[in-house]
Amino acid sequence: MTTEPRRGGLPAGLTVATAIALAILLGLGTWQLQRLHWKQNLLARIAALQAAPAQPLGPVLDRVARGGDADFTRVKASCPGLAAAPYLELYSLREGQAGSRLISACRVESARYRTVLVDRGFVIDTVSARPPVDAAATAPVEVTGVLRVPEPGNSFTPPNTPQRWFVRDASAMAAALKAPDPAPLFLMAESATNPEWTALVPAPIPADIPNRHLEYALTWYGLAAALLGVYAAMLFKRRKN
Repeated sequence: MTTEPRRGGLPAGLTVATAIALAILLGLGTWQLQRLHWKQNLLARIAALQAAPAQPLGPVLDRVARGGDADFTRVKASCPGLAAAPYLELYSLREGQAGSRLISACRVESARYRTVLVDRGFVIDTVSARPPVDAAATAPVEVTGVLRVPEPGNSFTPPNTPQRWFVRDASAMAAALKAPDPAPLFLMAESATNPEWTALVPAPIPADIPNRHLEYALTWYGLAAALLGVYAAMLFKRRKN
């Protein structure tokens, strides 16, 4: 004699699949809330930066050498020959337009580091000209800017080439520029490093950093609620039948 399964019971396969999907959706929503907290802190640091006075670069780098955090710190430095210094081109997007950021080395006075890499600004790809290069130039350029910790690339990032770089690699870039003992941060220039060459636009921080993580979190949580609703409706229908 065979026994028919009770119609009102929980369908095991559907329940397991729903539980797994629910856990994923709730995890994604929670992750977005964590990202929201991180983004709010980041935006608060940037807002404070706008009014912060620039600090001398050397002492800030000494603090970095002792393990301190200098990301988003506004600094000032005098860079000999920066306007005509050799540079590398780093691929970048600015306001939806492709171009390059020019990266040069600046000698610094620090107990630990001898140079820092300076992001001199952005030049759009439609401009083929570049500022002159004179390795013997010594005229100082006063730079005010923001120190940034470089972000690593990912599996989709193209490999760096001598003609164009795609990842901010302080050690490799410093080696290519023959810059000794580089600091592990980049100095993103806020002030013009080539005032006579207006095609090079200082662009230290994006003008508008989006913060839609709450919207994304609510979307994931909403999908989780919808999934529970569908599951409950199926159970109700199953028991009704």
